[in-house]
Amino acid sequence: MAYDFSAIEPKWQKKWEESRCFHVETDDARPKFYCLEMFPYPSGALHMGHLRNYSIGDLTARFLRMNGYNVLYPMGFDSFGMPAENAAIKMKTHPAKWTLQNIDHMIEQLKSMGCSYDWRRVVKTCLPEYYRWNQWFFLQMYKRGLAYRKHAPVNWCEDCGTVLANEQVIGDGVCWRCGTPVVKRGLEQWFLKITDYAQELLDYLDKLPGWPERVLTMQRNWIGRSEGVRFDIKIADTDLSLEAFTTRIDTIFGITFVAIAAEHPIVKELADRLSSEKSDEILAFAGRMSQRSTIERTAVGGDKMGIDTGFRAVNPVNGKTVPIWIADYILMDYGTGAIMGVPAHDQRDFDFVRKYGLGIIPVVRIDGEPIPDPDKMASATEADGVACNSGEFDGLPTPRAIERIGEWFEAKGWGKRETQYRLRDWLISRQRYWGTPIPVVYCEKCGIVPLPEESLPVELPFDAVIPENGGNALHGCPDWVNTTCPKCGGPARRETDTMDTFICSSWYFLRYLSPGLDTAPFRAEDAKYWMPTDLYIGGIEHACLHLIYARFFTKVLSDMGLVPSDVREPFTGLLTQGMVIKDGAKMSKSLGNVVDPDEIIKSYGADTARLFILFASPPDKSLDWSDKGVEGAHRFLGRVYRLVEDNIAGLESAKRGRVGMDSLSAERLRDLKRLTHSTIDRVTRDIRDERQLNTAVARLMELCNGLVAFKPQGATEWTLFREGVETLLLCLCPFCPHVCEEMWEMIGGEGFLAGASWPEVEAGALKVDAVTIVLQINGKLREQFEMTPGLSKDELIKQVMDQPATKSRIEGREIAKVIAVPDKLVNIVVK
Repeated sequence: MAYDFSAIEPKWQKKWEESRCFHVETDDARPKFYCLEMFPYPSGALHMGHLRNYSIGDLTARFLRMNGYNVLYPMGFDSFGMPAENAAIKMKTHPAKWTLQNIDHMIEQLKSMGCSYDWRRVVKTCLPEYYRWNQWFFLQMYKRGLAYRKHAPVNWCEDCGTVLANEQVIGDGVCWRCGTPVVKRGLEQWFLKITDYAQELLDYLDKLPGWPERVLTMQRNWIGRSEGVRFDIKIADTDLSLEAFTTRIDTIFGITFVAIAAEHPIVKELADRLSSEKSDEILAFAGRMSQRSTIERTAVGGDKMGIDTGFRAVNPVNGKTVPIWIADYILMDYGTGAIMGVPAHDQRDFDFVRKYGLGIIPVVRIDGEPIPDPDKMASATEADGVACNSGEFDGLPTPRAIERIGEWFEAKGWGKRETQYRLRDWLISRQRYWGTPIPVVYCEKCGIVPLPEESLPVELPFDAVIPENGGNALHGCPDWVNTTCPKCGGPARRETDTMDTFICSSWYFLRYLSPGLDTAPFRAEDAKYWMPTDLYIGGIEHACLHLIYARFFTKVLSDMGLVPSDVREPFTGLLTQGMVIKDGAKMSKSLGNVVDPDEIIKSYGADTARLFILFASPPDKSLDWSDKGVEGAHRFLGRVYRLVEDNIAGLESAKRGRVGMDSLSAERLRDLKRLTHSTIDRVTRDIRDERQLNTAVARLMELCNGLVAFKPQGATEWTLFREGVETLLLCLCPFCPHVCEEMWEMIGGEGFLAGASWPEVEAGALKVDAVTIVLQINGKLREQFEMTPGLSKDELIKQVMDQPATKSRIEGREIAKVIAVPDKLVNIVVK
C-alpha cells in the first residue's frame, strides 16, 4: 500500500519538536559547523525558490549532524521593508500586524517541510529587541567616524519614494526592487564609510576559496580598484579649478574638451559668474539632466546631451585651452565628476564631439600603423598602442607611457598617482516608516546629537498612519518627532529617515549565536566558537548588495573586538543556488507559472517535494520544474516504503550488524555487499565533497533496485539484506527525513534516525572481483575481457596480448604503440 505521508509527516515533526533534538549548544568536544540560508522576507508564503534553498540547507545540516558535527542551523525573518508598507495601505492594517502574521504562517510552512532548525534562535528584525542593536551599531560607528551625514546627489526611485544605495541601482540604472529608472536628487543623507575598508574587501576575496568564482568576480568589479593620476585643471581667467582623475594619463595630450557632471558643485559657481540669461540656461539644463535616469545618461551609443558653459580649461601639459561643457553622461558617483575629454580614445567622448562639432586629437596609434586621420575615424581607438602627438613621449607603448607621464606629473607638481575605487560609501538613509529609526536628534543649539546608548531602542510609533501616496509616516507623528536634546535639554527633533533594511541583514547571523540576550547583540564567546559561518546558501542576486555589506560589518565588528580578531569574513563557504524554472521561464506570478509549495506538500508530502528538488538538478544550476518528475519522486519513495513493509518480518528478526566480505563466497551476496558500501562511499563524496546531490539520489535509487531484486534466504542473507536497508534509510534520511524515520521505527531502529551515525565504508567491500577491460585497435572497440582488478600497465598489456582474440586481430600487422589504462582499456595502434 502507498505510505500515508499526511499522517507520517506531522507525527515526526511533533516528535522532533517535543524531543528538542535539533537544539544545539557550544561543545568543544566536537567539530562545529555553522550552516545558514539567507533569511526570507516575510511576504506571506514560501515559493519554490525558498523550498529549494531550505531543502539544500536542511540536507546539509542533517548530513553533518550524522557525521558527528555540532551543527548550528537557525532561521529568521528579514522583516522590515517597503512591501509591508504597501500591504498596509492596500489592506488597511499596520505593517507590524501584517508582517508578524506572515511570519507565523511561514514558520508553519517551514516546519511542514521538516526543516531541522533550532527554533529557539529565531530572529525577527522588525522587533525592538533586534533593531535596538542596529541603532547601537550605528552609534559605535558614529563614534569611530564611520557614520556621517552630508548633502549629496543621491539615487532616487520615484515609485518607491525613497533613496537607494549605489548597490541598489542595478542593470541599466533601475531600482533593484521595482525596476523603475533611477534619477538624481540632492538631499542631506546618512552614510557608512565602507570605503575605509575597500582594499581589505578586495584583498580578502583571495582568501575565500569556498566562494563561486562568479561572485568573486562580481565583487572585484563592484569594488573596482583602479590606479591613475589625480590632478587639477585650472579654469582660464578665474581663480577656480577642477579636480580630475584618469587611469589613462597617457592620453592627456589628446584633450579637446572638459566635461563636468550636472550635479557638480562648480556648476553653480560658474553660473554665478555669467549673465542672468546664460546662467538660467545652464542651471535649467543641469536641473533637467539631474532628473534623468542613469541608463539614459550613460548608455554607450545613446544620444549625448551637453551645454557649453562658456568657460575654458587649461591643459597642464601644453597650456592650451579647451571648452568646459556640462555633459549628461558624466556622473558624480564615479571619479570626481569631471573628466578630460579625449574623443580619439573614449567612445562616449567620441559620440559627444561628433554631435557638438568639437575636435579630435589622436594620441595613440596601433603599433605598425600610421596616426589615424581624425576626420576619417569611425569610432574611438580604445585599445593600447603606441603614443603619438605626445611630445617627448612619442613612441612609448601604452603601459610605459602611462608610467612615464605619471612620474612626470608628480615631478612637475601637477598631480599625484593614486588608487581609487568604484565602491562608494554606503548610503543608509531611507524616507520610509517601516525600518530602524536612526538614533540621532537635531538641536538648534547643539546640532546633530547622537542619543545615549541607555535610551535605546528608539521605537517606531505604533500609531503612525501610512500615507496612501507612500510617503514617510513619521512626518505625521509630531509627538514622536518633537523631543528633548539629551545634551542641553532644549527642544530637538528626531531624525525621520530610517535605516536601509540591509543593515538588518548585515549582522543577523551573529544574533543567532546568543538567542534572547538583552545586554549585548551577542556574546563574544559564542562568536569565538561558531564564527565564521561555514556554509551560506542563497541567491547570486545579492553578490554586490547583502554580501558586501555583511563583509563590511564583520570587519568593523572585528575591529571593535566584538568578534575575534582573526574573523574578518562572515562566510567561508558560499553556495548560490540556481533558479526554479517552469515552462522555460523563472517562476513568476506575472507569468502565471508559479507552483504553490503548499499544494505540492498537500498532494505528495514534504519528502516528495524535497526529493524532487534535490534530484532534478545540481544545487548551483537552474531547476526545470516537472510535474512528472514530482510523481516519479513520489513513486520512488513508495517503492522504498514497500521494500521495508513487504520484508518487515524478516528485517525485524534479522541479526543486527554486518557480515564481513571475507565470509561471503556467493557472487550475489558479494555483489549486494559491494553495492551497499559503494553507495555509502559515493553518496558521502557526492554530498560532502562535490555537492552533487542529484547524483547522490541516483545512487540511492540504484541501491533500492538492488535490494528489491535481492531475495534473502537464511540468517546470513537476512543480516546482509538488513545492512543494505539500514544503509538506504540512513543515507536517504537527510533528503526525506519523515518517511525514513517511519521506516526506521518499523524495522526496530534505535532512537531518531536524525541522531544516528552516518554509515562507515568497509574498504574491503569496495574491491571488485573482476573488471571489464576494453580492447581497442586504433581507437576502435574490438573486444572485452574480464580480468583481475589492480593490474599494473605492464601486467595488463601482457595479459591482453596473450588473449587468443587479441592475437587473432593483430596477426600479420605491425604494432606502432600500445596504450594501457589500468582497470579500463588497452589500445593497440597498428600500421
